[in-house]
Amino acid sequence: MPRFEPFAGIRYATDDLAAVTAPPYDVIDAEERAALVAQHPHNVVLVDMPTDPEDSGGLGAYAGAAALFARWRAEGVLVDDAPALYPYRMTFTDEAGTRRHTLGVLGALGIDAESRADVLPHEHTTPKAHSDRLELLRATRANLSAIWGLSLTSGLTDLIDLDAAEPLGRWDDPDGVTHELWRLDSPAAVKAVTDAVSSNPVVVADGHHRYSTCQIFAGEDGAPAGANATLCLVVELDAEQLTVQPIHRLISGLGADVDLAGALAVDFEIGELEPLPGPDVVARLVAERALALVTPDGLRLLHPVDGPGPDGAEPHAVEPLDSVRVADALDGLGAEVKYQHGVGHAVAAVTGGRAQAAILLRPVSVEQIRATADARGLMPPKSTFFWPKPRTGTVFRSLEP
Repeated sequence: MPRFEPFAGIRYATDDLAAVTAPPYDVIDAEERAALVAQHPHNVVLVDMPTDPEDSGGLGAYAGAAALFARWRAEGVLVDDAPALYPYRMTFTDEAGTRRHTLGVLGALGIDAESRADVLPHEHTTPKAHSDRLELLRATRANLSAIWGLSLTSGLTDLIDLDAAEPLGRWDDPDGVTHELWRLDSPAAVKAVTDAVSSNPVVVADGHHRYSTCQIFAGEDGAPAGANATLCLVVELDAEQLTVQPIHRLISGLGADVDLAGALAVDFEIGELEPLPGPDVVARLVAERALALVTPDGLRLLHPVDGPGPDGAEPHAVEPLDSVRVADALDGLGAEVKYQHGVGHAVAAVTGGRAQAAILLRPVSVEQIRATADARGLMPPKSTFFWPKPRTGTVFRSLEP
């Protein structure tokens, strides 16, 4: 079973975490990085995204990031903690106007062979070079950002004792998400959480690439002792704790002789043409158990022919994934498929001529994630978009003793 432990954290001395934290590196573009650098001289992107030559002091990007990280520790910008776990909560309003939250705990998740056997990827990942994250890990010898894991242990959330924890910060991000961080070192409270996490598999929700990079580094000669684990935010796999948004499919490259709606009719009942949708269409798709085809002239609902229709029939215990249905339906059509989060962005791609059509998917359910994990299976790439995203810079973990 996975090993999950407290660790000696490194964290910002300031409680103004809004100024120094940032979104995950892989969702930040050059313009946003520049804005974060301008926002605060100690913003985490200076070490987690060392792409600006001016930041390196002539050492090169990765060596410069390591030197800057060391200097911040020496100057007291960052402080060293005794071993602890770090509860972390994100509170937000979803698209339906409902106030929701995600509560998890930051700790050290093992990547040794025994732990790794029960740390499960949940979907196939698109190819990505390891060089950037691996070079940064080699230089800094620290986990600068956390992966996100989903624990299959029911009741884990109730074991995170915030009354026994020390508040470290509360701040809002530009997306209106409220983030809160605590430090938990009560032996009984820590043991309750670590025992619970270690009793069942953990599914990697976000950070497959960083997790595999840590495995590569741990196997290298001279890797420090702390390389046998990585920083991880663990959240219970529970519908109350997770907001999973769909990633829609943009369709291009179809020949003039290809009737997309006709091809989809093999696997779906095609609805009548309707006006182009707004962002609330996803809730409608869930309620009507349907997908949707968007073309420049409007929207058509797609009801799977092997699934429950809109007439209230009982659904399957666990329905097939929409991403699987779409991949099967498009097979052999010669379509170029791209991935797009957000209904508005998908519709804009179609109406703006950047895609011939879009297929809108429903969000993957917690039951589908659990069923896939129980079967040790993998979802197709880009099946899930977990939101909101934890901030980078809440706490760091050194790999050195």
